[in-house]
Amino acid sequence: MARELRTGIAYDSHRFVESGGRLVLGGVEVPGERGLIGHSDADVVSHALADALLGAAGLGDIGEHFPDDDPQWAGADSIELLQRIARLLLADGWRPVNADLTVVAERPRLAPLKADMAARLARALGVDAPRVNVKATTNEGMGFVGRGEGIAVVASVLVERER
Repeated sequence: MARELRTGIAYDSHRFVESGGRLVLGGVEVPGERGLIGHSDADVVSHALADALLGAAGLGDIGEHFPDDDPQWAGADSIELLQRIARLLLADGWRPVNADLTVVAERPRLAPLKADMAARLARALGVDAPRVNVKATTNEGMGFVGRGEGIAVVASVLVERER
């Protein structure tokens, strides 16, 4: 039986709150850091991954499925949203093959968190941990990320289904 393969690429960014809040990245809470502004838990990593998956499967985007003007999603756990998206893909015959994410942030330093983030994202998708890769870089002081105003993420995924 032949396989159909599709790729998805997505970008998301969130601005830091002035003070306080929780910073959640890839399902991992980062202690001692300012949070990000968002209707849900503002997990910019999970959001970029969700959009890449939905795009690859031709199923719209995260805003269509979890609108930011719908109070039921206020403060939502983005890992749970990602699990819902994984189930939506499966219902349409798609399954994630792999995901590669690049987090762009001046701080926090993410090297100690990358493996835990990848493991949590992989669990949410129902794939083995080595199929999800999380990388981190800075913006070398340039732009909104470089000025410490927010965090941006680029996600790339491969999905497949049997024909």
